[in-house]
Amino acid sequence: MKTARRLDHIEPFYVMECAKVAFEIGASVACDPARGGTPMIYLNIGEPDFGAAPRVREAACRAIAEGRTQYTQATGLPELRGRISQWYRQRFGLRVPAERIVVTAGASAALQLVCTALFEAGDEVLMPDPCYPCNRHFVAATDAQPRLLRTSADARFQLDAQAVQRAWNADTRGVLLASPSNPTGTSIAPAELGRIVDIARVRRGVCIVDEIYLGLSYDETYAHSVLRWAEGDDDCVVSVNSFSKYFGMTGWRLGWLVLPQSLVSPVERLAQNLYICPSTIAQLAALACFDDGSIQEFERRRAELRTRRDYCVSALTELGLPAPVPPDGAFYVYADCSRYAASSWAFCLDMMHKAHVALTPGRDFGRHDTQRYLRLSFASSMPQLEEAMARLQQAL
Repeated sequence: MKTARRLDHIEPFYVMECAKVAFEIGASVACDPARGGTPMIYLNIGEPDFGAAPRVREAACRAIAEGRTQYTQATGLPELRGRISQWYRQRFGLRVPAERIVVTAGASAALQLVCTALFEAGDEVLMPDPCYPCNRHFVAATDAQPRLLRTSADARFQLDAQAVQRAWNADTRGVLLASPSNPTGTSIAPAELGRIVDIARVRRGVCIVDEIYLGLSYDETYAHSVLRWAEGDDDCVVSVNSFSKYFGMTGWRLGWLVLPQSLVSPVERLAQNLYICPSTIAQLAALACFDDGSIQEFERRRAELRTRRDYCVSALTELGLPAPVPPDGAFYVYADCSRYAASSWAFCLDMMHKAHVALTPGRDFGRHDTQRYLRLSFASSMPQLEEAMARLQQAL
């Protein structure tokens, strides 16, 4: 069947392609403990091992038992929008009106909505290289052009204001950033982020920041939302967030947008037509994320992830797989494997076969120097991480 030409600009999601190979090897005799094999350790997918918090699961069960499964407003439950607004005030000291918050079917839907609302053929959107591949594909799916700008370890693998200013041209519609970032786990320095917002504002463009890992910041220097630099209801700033990472609701597909007031109605209209509303059960469950007991649990998990990060950065360095910039957030290490291989794709496949450890090659994340780097997710338990490092040491 003939497909739309826009698909020519949507590459395969190599993270998942690589994961398929890992699962195939993991299902083989070599990985079957019953036959003397060694099970695969999966450090390639970004999903914390904690799962949804107990109060969240209990709230979902209550919603089902009470039959609260009808559609909600396309913008989400008013009560949930209000609780998200309170979270910004309590956690970051920010006033974010609930009416500017739109609850979405995951951060992916949030990005699809805002890209569809803002971009079209002929537009150009500036993005860092490396970056999460799906983000640039959301731009490409609107027939706009994602323009990847090379970054370096010196700039924390993030764009700075000078690079944005230099690259902005007559076709540039805006900039799409992530802080903290997947795959690097690095954030943009607050003052630099403010300068980028200023450039977008002066150029009458938009500054969209993927902040889905914001709750998982380990360094208060970087633990600031882009909304700190938003000026009023109709500024150029858009924040994308999610219940999947800090709040641990990965399979529930629930996220949110904070929008300029003038964008709320267009985004609501798109949501009504694209998916009607986010999952009602997920929304009712998410209300429990903001209970004191749940927040205490999420903070305990954040501390555990910081411990895992410290261990992995140190262990990888000893293995000759250093991270040029230690991650200050999220749960990824972007490590340099060029000591062992010219291609991180070949290196990761080799480690799947020899060490039964699944890692993600840099191929997905950009165009420049990605063959040098791999991404390791430290979202697995400490015993799994320790076993993985021992296997890598033996294989190398």
